[in-house]
Amino acid sequence: MDTEIKTEGFEKSMEKLRELADKIQRPEVSLEEALRCYEEGMKCYDACMTILDGAKQKIATEEVPE
Repeated sequence: MDTEIKTEGFEKSMEKLRELADKIQRPEVSLEEALRCYEEGMKCYDACMTILDGAKQKIATEEVPE
């Protein structure tokens, strides 16, 4: 269950990050809107990195021979 929540959170954050990156590239987007998208994108990036770091730690822990 916990893994499903993290996977869903990761996938949602990545999708939002893609959407924000696409939006920033549009010529009609104002500087203020682009900055807002950038800030929101950094939050999504941080969320993804937190999930990936947790997965990396879990894998490293499970690989340690007993």
